[in-house]
Amino acid sequence: MVQIKMTTHLLGANELLANKNRRLFEEKGMLVINLMSSPGAGKTTILERTIEMLSGKIRIGVIEGDLYTDQDAVRIGNKGIDVIQINTEGACHLDAGMVGKAFEQLPNSELDLLFIENVGNLVCPAEFDLGEDYRAVVLSTVEGNDKPMKYPLIFHQARAVLLNKTDLLPYTDFDLDRFREDLVRINPSAEVFEVSGRTGEGIEDWLQWLLEEVKKKQLLR
Repeated sequence: MVQIKMTTHLLGANELLANKNRRLFEEKGMLVINLMSSPGAGKTTILERTIEMLSGKIRIGVIEGDLYTDQDAVRIGNKGIDVIQINTEGACHLDAGMVGKAFEQLPNSELDLLFIENVGNLVCPAEFDLGEDYRAVVLSTVEGNDKPMKYPLIFHQARAVLLNKTDLLPYTDFDLDRFREDLVRINPSAEVFEVSGRTGEGIEDWLQWLLEEVKKKQLLR
């Protein structure tokens, strides 16, 4: 009983900060994507591809979340954009307070698109609103097609689902039809992109969707 009260209090406090973040992001007219996956699914590689291919088209910034180290932030920074690292030092997710403080430290906050790359985890990040517009989940073919049914909350909340490492499909037992069927049961409105961060296959459709959503957000400003 005490644990439930503590959890409710924690999520309630986070919600207040998430709403504060959301108001700020809306004032600036930027699209904010909370990018989530399990460790090793390839979300940083997809992010690198996305930044490279949208270079010169829109202004992008990244808030990078990890337990420890700044390795992914260095990779993203090497693409020539502003990035802020958050080290949770053991916490399995980012929260709205962390994101708000990190955003204040971005050298340039006048962005069209802000990615928040969450800590690699399919459970904890789904519980915490960060003030984002959309959640995008990356799943790799090497993880197995059963993940949407095993972790339904994160897939139910996703506005976009990226099935990554499609170039490895012939070398796995990933059931593509079953994956699609399960995802439709959990979230029939999700945009699904079958991509390879390594080869770039399918990335264009993802980019087109992002550009359209950025434009919609700016029109609402």
